[in-house]
Amino acid sequence: MKYKNIIAGAIITLGTMSCDKFLDLQPISEETSDNAYGKASQMESALVGAYETFQSSEYYVWDHVVFSDVRSDNAYAGGDNPEVFEADLLTITPINSRVFRNWSEIYNGILKANTVIEKIELIEDPALSEVRKDQIKGEALFLRAYHYFTLVKLHGGVPLILSPTKSTDPNDVRVPRNTVDEVYAQIVTDLNLSASLLPDYYTDENGNDLGGSTNKARATAGAANALLAKVYAQHKEWDNALEAIQKVENSTAGYMLLSDYNHLFDGEHYNNDESILEVQYLGTDEGNFGPQLLLPPSISGDTWRKFVTPSQNLIAAYDTEGDNVRKGASVLFESVDWVDEYWGNATGSTIPFSYKWKKAMGWASTDRPYLLRFGDIVLLKAEALNEIGNTSLAIVEINKIRARVNLANLSGLSQEELREKILNERRLELAQEGHRWDDLVRQNKAVSTMNNLVEIDLRTGRAVNYDMTDAKILLPIPQQELDRNPALDQNPL
Repeated sequence: MKYKNIIAGAIITLGTMSCDKFLDLQPISEETSDNAYGKASQMESALVGAYETFQSSEYYVWDHVVFSDVRSDNAYAGGDNPEVFEADLLTITPINSRVFRNWSEIYNGILKANTVIEKIELIEDPALSEVRKDQIKGEALFLRAYHYFTLVKLHGGVPLILSPTKSTDPNDVRVPRNTVDEVYAQIVTDLNLSASLLPDYYTDENGNDLGGSTNKARATAGAANALLAKVYAQHKEWDNALEAIQKVENSTAGYMLLSDYNHLFDGEHYNNDESILEVQYLGTDEGNFGPQLLLPPSISGDTWRKFVTPSQNLIAAYDTEGDNVRKGASVLFESVDWVDEYWGNATGSTIPFSYKWKKAMGWASTDRPYLLRFGDIVLLKAEALNEIGNTSLAIVEINKIRARVNLANLSGLSQEELREKILNERRLELAQEGHRWDDLVRQNKAVSTMNNLVEIDLRTGRAVNYDMTDAKILLPIPQQELDRNPALDQNPL
């Protein structure tokens, strides 16, 4: 498997500097970290380097699906990677290298954002207007908030590093964990400031809209408020979530649901009206390797067993709802030459493949994951309205999502009944996009859902025992970090 080499060490304990070409703080010709950020062009390049984490970090490429969909009831591990099987069977250990790599690469992204936030205040180049300086700062604040939101959901409280790491002195780099509430408070602070500094959409010097290739590639006020809504919801601050959602709805960027769900994932409608922010994969050396890991032989052109196999339970959820539109857009069935222990347990069995990415393209796909999309926000609004007791308005929102996939309107539901419907609607709408685990945790359903899940391993004829506990809601802190930083403490195991 042709994984990219990302040289990203443990930021907290080692003070590692970024290896990315725009942010290497080791001397570059005559430039050092003290003088490499004096020009407008250098700051723009540094910002591009900060966005690059979404393409280079394996978490954002496809591990967000592993640690959400595979870890939940949506998918099996597939493939042959023992550490992905750990995610599937809820036996993740502190020495799981994926956990350490994701931790390191996400903190690497935080380092890059911190560098931009610090250096932009020092720029005196007249070519960089005050408006653009504010935008650059706002974009970097958004990126830092996005990464910390990822970390706090995965690990709980984590060390808050808010300036570039410049020292390897133990007193400087052995940083303890902040509390969950402290991390959420910093994320909210960053996003509120980010939203105030960013435009609804970017324009050229003549005021012309720069279009989707810019407005869906870079953080905007809409992106900051959409992320803020998700942050508030995950922290169960429902009124604040609704306030942020209203700002997204009122944005002059004009976010709206696409009328055809298939257009979200057909690879022909990038930067669409429903997209708030998406990774701009271009192919070749700027390509997405994730689809090659998931797509069937007829598309990928290879014959080895693929990862993230949709579960029997997920397929049953689509079929029970009569949801042929989203099932067809998300899953492709194909017979295979390998043995899948959940779908037939014999060669030649027909099994489902994850299909929201459609193009393998030899490890360099142009398929683009959504970092934020409006359909998610509409369902989040339904959830927030229901949680504050406004069930009738919540039903209006969920019915918007159901209508476009030809499902009947809901009506006459109690708050608890609607809560279950919204959770299921989010599952069908957002499967394979890395949301399911967070949704189960937010609704206090992770333990019961996994312990009630009946998935039969056909090799034994027995149901898998997931042995889910509250302690397994969070991933462990990587053992490598604990070894290097005695100020850290481990999550309950």
